[in-house]
Amino acid sequence: MALPETENRGRKRRVVIADDESIIRLDLGEMLVSLGYEVVGEGSDGAIAVELAQKLRPDLVIMDIKMPGMDGIAAARELTRAKIAPVLLLTAYSEQHLVERAKEAGVVAYLVKPFREAELLPSIEIALARFAEFQTVEKEVDSLKEAIETRKVVEQAKGILMEGQGLKESEAFHRIRKASMDTRKSMREIAEAILLTNQLEKSS
Repeated sequence: MALPETENRGRKRRVVIADDESIIRLDLGEMLVSLGYEVVGEGSDGAIAVELAQKLRPDLVIMDIKMPGMDGIAAARELTRAKIAPVLLLTAYSEQHLVERAKEAGVVAYLVKPFREAELLPSIEIALARFAEFQTVEKEVDSLKEAIETRKVVEQAKGILMEGQGLKESEAFHRIRKASMDTRKSMREIAEAILLTNQLEKSS
Protein backbone atom coordinates (compact mmCIF):
# COMPACT_ATOMS: atom_id res chain seq x y z
CA MET A 1 0.00 0.00 0.00
CA ALA A 2 1.25 3.48 -0.86
CA LEU A 3 2.56 5.55 2.01
CA PRO A 4 1.52 9.16 2.62
CA GLU A 5 2.98 11.61 0.15
CA THR A 6 5.14 13.36 2.74
CA GLU A 7 6.64 10.03 3.79
CA ASN A 8 8.43 9.98 0.45
CA ARG A 9 9.95 13.38 1.24
CA GLY A 10 11.25 12.26 4.63
CA ARG A 11 8.53 13.64 6.91
CA LYS A 12 5.54 11.73 8.14
CA ARG A 13 2.13 13.36 8.29
CA ARG A 14 1.36 14.22 11.92
CA VAL A 15 -2.11 13.32 13.22
CA VAL A 16 -4.15 14.06 16.35
CA ILE A 17 -6.97 11.62 17.11
CA ALA A 18 -9.94 11.98 19.47
CA ASP A 19 -12.59 9.43 20.43
CA ASP A 20 -14.23 8.74 23.77
CA GLU A 21 -13.73 4.99 23.26
CA SER A 22 -10.15 4.02 24.07
CA ILE A 23 -10.30 0.83 21.98
CA ILE A 24 -11.17 2.86 18.88
CA ARG A 25 -8.30 5.27 19.56
CA LEU A 26 -5.97 2.28 19.92
CA ASP A 27 -7.16 0.62 16.70
CA LEU A 28 -7.09 3.90 14.78
CA GLY A 29 -3.62 4.72 16.06
CA GLU A 30 -2.30 1.32 14.98
CA MET A 31 -3.83 1.74 11.52
CA LEU A 32 -2.28 5.19 11.12
CA VAL A 33 1.18 3.99 12.15
CA SER A 34 0.85 1.03 9.78
CA LEU A 35 0.03 3.45 6.95
CA GLY A 36 3.08 5.58 7.69
CA TYR A 37 1.52 8.41 9.73
CA GLU A 38 2.70 9.69 13.10
CA VAL A 39 0.14 9.99 15.90
CA VAL A 40 1.34 12.99 17.90
CA GLY A 41 -1.58 13.29 20.31
CA GLU A 42 -4.88 11.74 21.33
CA GLY A 43 -7.81 12.61 23.55
CA SER A 44 -11.29 11.57 24.62
CA ASP A 45 -13.23 14.69 23.65
CA GLY A 46 -13.26 17.66 21.31
CA ALA A 47 -11.84 20.13 23.82
CA ILE A 48 -8.72 18.03 24.27
CA ALA A 49 -8.42 17.63 20.49
CA VAL A 50 -8.58 21.40 19.97
CA GLU A 51 -6.02 22.01 22.72
CA LEU A 52 -3.65 19.41 21.27
CA ALA A 53 -4.09 20.74 17.73
CA GLN A 54 -3.40 24.31 18.82
CA LYS A 55 -0.25 23.17 20.59
CA LEU A 56 1.07 20.56 18.15
CA ARG A 57 -0.12 21.97 14.78
CA PRO A 58 -0.74 18.55 13.18
CA ASP A 59 -1.37 17.92 9.49
CA LEU A 60 -4.73 16.32 10.28
CA VAL A 61 -7.22 15.82 13.12
CA ILE A 62 -9.39 12.68 13.17
CA MET A 63 -12.32 12.80 15.60
CA ASP A 64 -15.50 10.96 16.42
CA ILE A 65 -18.56 13.04 15.68
CA LYS A 66 -20.14 12.20 19.07
CA MET A 67 -18.13 12.77 22.22
CA PRO A 68 -18.95 14.00 25.74
CA GLY A 69 -18.39 17.68 26.44
CA MET A 70 -17.28 19.31 23.20
CA ASP A 71 -18.25 17.01 20.33
CA GLY A 72 -16.43 16.59 17.04
CA ILE A 73 -18.55 19.17 15.24
CA ALA A 74 -17.92 21.93 17.76
CA ALA A 75 -14.22 21.07 17.80
CA ALA A 76 -14.11 21.10 14.00
CA ARG A 77 -15.68 24.55 13.97
CA GLU A 78 -12.93 25.84 16.27
CA LEU A 79 -10.17 24.25 14.19
CA THR A 80 -11.63 25.54 10.92
CA ARG A 81 -12.06 29.05 12.27
CA ALA A 82 -8.44 29.06 13.45
CA LYS A 83 -7.24 27.45 10.17
CA ILE A 84 -5.23 24.90 12.15
CA ALA A 85 -5.79 21.60 10.35
CA PRO A 86 -8.29 19.65 8.25
CA VAL A 87 -10.74 17.46 10.15
CA LEU A 88 -11.76 13.92 9.26
CA LEU A 89 -14.88 12.99 11.23
CA LEU A 90 -15.79 9.45 12.20
CA THR A 91 -19.53 8.93 11.89
CA ALA A 92 -22.26 6.30 11.68
CA TYR A 93 -24.91 5.72 9.02
CA SER A 94 -27.63 6.91 11.39
CA GLU A 95 -25.98 10.33 11.90
CA GLN A 96 -26.79 12.01 8.58
CA HIS A 97 -28.35 14.98 10.39
CA LEU A 98 -25.06 15.45 12.26
CA VAL A 99 -23.13 15.27 8.99
CA GLU A 100 -25.23 18.16 7.69
CA ARG A 101 -24.33 20.15 10.81
CA ALA A 102 -20.70 19.26 10.33
CA LYS A 103 -20.70 20.73 6.82
CA GLU A 104 -21.62 24.07 8.36
CA ALA A 105 -18.57 23.74 10.62
CA GLY A 106 -16.21 23.32 7.68
CA VAL A 107 -15.56 19.59 8.01
CA VAL A 108 -13.96 18.35 4.79
CA ALA A 109 -14.27 14.54 4.97
CA TYR A 110 -16.05 11.70 6.77
CA LEU A 111 -15.41 8.04 7.46
CA VAL A 112 -18.22 5.70 8.42
CA LYS A 113 -17.67 3.36 11.36
CA PRO A 114 -16.78 0.55 11.48
CA PHE A 115 -14.02 1.04 8.95
CA ARG A 116 -11.02 -0.88 7.69
CA GLU A 117 -7.45 0.24 7.20
CA ALA A 118 -7.95 0.16 3.42
CA GLU A 119 -10.69 2.80 3.76
CA LEU A 120 -8.67 5.09 6.01
CA LEU A 121 -5.94 6.17 3.59
CA PRO A 122 -8.24 7.46 0.80
CA SER A 123 -10.37 9.29 3.39
CA ILE A 124 -7.26 11.01 4.74
CA GLU A 125 -6.11 11.94 1.24
CA ILE A 126 -9.55 13.44 0.51
CA ALA A 127 -9.46 15.43 3.76
CA LEU A 128 -6.01 16.85 3.01
CA ALA A 129 -6.88 17.68 -0.60
CA ARG A 130 -10.19 19.33 0.27
CA PHE A 131 -8.59 21.37 3.04
CA ALA A 132 -6.06 22.68 0.54
CA GLU A 133 -8.93 23.53 -1.80
CA PHE A 134 -10.79 25.20 1.05
CA GLN A 135 -7.78 27.38 1.80
CA THR A 136 -7.69 28.40 -1.87
CA VAL A 137 -11.39 29.27 -1.82
CA GLU A 138 -11.07 31.17 1.45
CA LYS A 139 -8.45 33.45 -0.06
CA GLU A 140 -11.14 34.71 -2.44
CA VAL A 141 -13.65 35.71 0.23
CA ASP A 142 -13.68 37.71 3.43
CA SER A 143 -15.45 35.44 5.89
CA LEU A 144 -15.39 31.82 6.98
CA LYS A 145 -19.14 31.51 6.47
CA GLU A 146 -18.89 32.74 2.89
CA ALA A 147 -15.95 30.41 2.28
CA ILE A 148 -17.99 27.43 3.47
CA GLU A 149 -20.93 28.44 1.27
CA THR A 150 -18.60 28.91 -1.70
CA ARG A 151 -17.00 25.52 -1.10
CA LYS A 152 -20.44 23.87 -1.16
CA VAL A 153 -21.15 25.33 -4.59
CA VAL A 154 -17.69 24.38 -5.85
CA GLU A 155 -18.18 20.82 -4.54
CA GLN A 156 -21.43 20.55 -6.51
CA ALA A 157 -19.78 21.90 -9.65
CA LYS A 158 -16.87 19.49 -9.23
CA GLY A 159 -19.35 16.63 -9.06
CA ILE A 160 -20.93 17.70 -12.33
CA LEU A 161 -17.57 17.90 -14.08
CA MET A 162 -16.46 14.57 -12.66
CA GLU A 163 -19.64 12.84 -13.80
CA GLY A 164 -20.01 14.58 -17.12
CA GLN A 165 -16.39 14.64 -18.25
CA GLY A 166 -14.87 11.74 -16.35
CA LEU A 167 -12.48 13.95 -14.40
CA LYS A 168 -10.80 13.16 -11.10
CA GLU A 169 -11.79 15.35 -8.17
CA SER A 170 -8.50 17.25 -8.24
CA GLU A 171 -8.77 17.76 -12.00
CA ALA A 172 -12.30 19.15 -11.67
CA PHE A 173 -11.16 21.60 -9.01
CA HIS A 174 -8.18 22.76 -11.08
CA ARG A 175 -10.45 23.28 -14.09
CA ILE A 176 -12.75 25.53 -12.04
CA ARG A 177 -9.77 27.40 -10.61
CA LYS A 178 -8.20 27.88 -14.06
CA ALA A 179 -11.49 29.17 -15.49
CA SER A 180 -11.67 31.57 -12.57
CA MET A 181 -8.19 32.92 -13.27
CA ASP A 182 -8.68 33.04 -17.06
CA THR A 183 -11.98 34.95 -16.86
CA ARG A 184 -11.11 36.97 -13.75
CA LYS A 185 -14.32 35.80 -12.15
CA SER A 186 -14.59 34.26 -8.71
CA MET A 187 -14.58 30.49 -8.30
CA ARG A 188 -18.11 30.74 -6.95
CA GLU A 189 -19.26 32.51 -10.12
CA ILE A 190 -17.65 29.81 -12.27
CA ALA A 191 -19.18 27.04 -10.14
CA GLU A 192 -22.63 28.66 -10.27
CA ALA A 193 -22.34 28.95 -14.06
CA ILE A 194 -21.55 25.22 -14.27
CA LEU A 195 -24.58 24.43 -12.11
CA LEU A 196 -26.84 26.67 -14.19
CA THR A 197 -25.61 25.16 -17.45
CA ASN A 198 -26.23 21.68 -16.07
CA GLN A 199 -29.78 22.61 -15.03
CA LEU A 200 -30.54 24.07 -18.45
CA GLU A 201 -29.22 20.97 -20.20
CA LYS A 202 -31.39 18.74 -18.03
CA SER A 203 -34.52 20.82 -18.66
CA SER A 204 -34.04 21.12 -22.42
